[in-house]
Amino acid sequence: MKKTYITTMPDHIGAFLKASECFSKLGVNITRVSYNKAVDSHTLFIDADGDESQLAEADKMLSAIGYLQPVKNEQSIVLLEFILRDIPGSVTDVLRVIHSYSLNISYISSQENGTDYQAFKMGLFVDDGQKLQQFLSEVQSLCQVRVIDYNHSEKVYDNSIFYQSFVSGLIRTIGIPENARDDLLVNTNMIMQMLDEKGLSPYKTFESISRFAELLSSCRGSAFSPRISHHTITDNSEIILIEPPCGSNTAIIRSHGQTLFIDSGYALYRDEMESIFRGLLPDYDTMTKQIYVTHADVDHCGLLPLFDRIIAGQKTKECLTLEYCGQNGYREQNPLHRPYINICKKLTFYQPPNPDKVETPWPSPNNQTEPLTQIGFFDFGEMHFEVYEGKGGHLPGETILIDYVHHVAFTGDVYINMHGMTKEQAAYNQYAPVLMTSVDTDPGLCALERQAILQRLGAGRWQIFGAHGMKKEYEVVMHNS
Repeated sequence: MKKTYITTMPDHIGAFLKASECFSKLGVNITRVSYNKAVDSHTLFIDADGDESQLAEADKMLSAIGYLQPVKNEQSIVLLEFILRDIPGSVTDVLRVIHSYSLNISYISSQENGTDYQAFKMGLFVDDGQKLQQFLSEVQSLCQVRVIDYNHSEKVYDNSIFYQSFVSGLIRTIGIPENARDDLLVNTNMIMQMLDEKGLSPYKTFESISRFAELLSSCRGSAFSPRISHHTITDNSEIILIEPPCGSNTAIIRSHGQTLFIDSGYALYRDEMESIFRGLLPDYDTMTKQIYVTHADVDHCGLLPLFDRIIAGQKTKECLTLEYCGQNGYREQNPLHRPYINICKKLTFYQPPNPDKVETPWPSPNNQTEPLTQIGFFDFGEMHFEVYEGKGGHLPGETILIDYVHHVAFTGDVYINMHGMTKEQAAYNQYAPVLMTSVDTDPGLCALERQAILQRLGAGRWQIFGAHGMKKEYEVVMHNS
């Protein structure tokens, strides 16, 4: 049994030795350690492997020496800029006021600039907003002062509470429950450690996670404005493409009065997407809701619990079943992808569907050698699709739908229209490749799968619906030999 400990240690020699001795006495094996004083001078992450009784005893021992502590009332660092006359002793009066309010200084920076004034920057520990306002009112009688917003990627103004403050920011940004704190702490640290070993600045990692969360949050409610387009296939069939700013597209096939969804986006946008569905489909609330899933990524499966019938490949069902049972899905089985996916699931309120709803009309191929293998057929209305399964370049279980009669293809994330993204989509899609190192399980194999898709398209003008970006118009011209 494995457990991650988020320990708070004193910043002095022998602190880690003391924790290590606790585990050693119990016969518990330490499998991962992460500590970076430049990031956070007190927080040490320890992954330990032992049986349930050993780990329970480790909890007691670490608590007894003060290494496991409850989350304290949240404190934050406020960066202030005081405009002081450039004369001896000008800062003394300000320091006296700071002392009278018992405020702790965590950061100081000042340098003359050739004028009669200096911009004196200070970071102050603050745990009471009203106290801060009273302090500002008093100090403004001495000098001009302003609050500065700061960027974690540039400077850290106090590194003794960094992880807790950072995760508190994520929780506030999205509005997720406090019980997600430890998972966010652990997975944020794991991403930082992984990318730090690859040479990426830790604060670039934290900035990317923060920006990602801000993008997710900024698109909610009235700000949720997906691009919606209608594409005629025949007199009796059309495809509606919904492209949210964040997450995968959702396509809706309407054919002979029947409705099929393809992929579903993030659970975070459930209310917004259902409002759009009701506007597009007058019978939405009364219809039997059915969806086809191209693969089991969190940004494609967020709304699956809404549907009565889920159609997917065999491996996709296996992945969803693992998640439903509380085990690692295919993404989490990849150590490079696990931390980002776990954070993404928390930030977007992901819940896997009941696997009993998932139908798998075709078996996955055995001993697959080609990048794409045909596994069956799928008819819907007047659409007639050949179903192909990829070898797992993007994610195991990925499937492709190709209708050779109507020249329509649904390609999931194997083939997307990178140049057809909105500004918001492009901003969103820049973070996963950084935080996962690659969005593909095997980038080289995924490139071969993209080539195989295009090679399988027959002569004519095609409409390719990838899972991100606008529909791609693609023409195949056959040349006579």
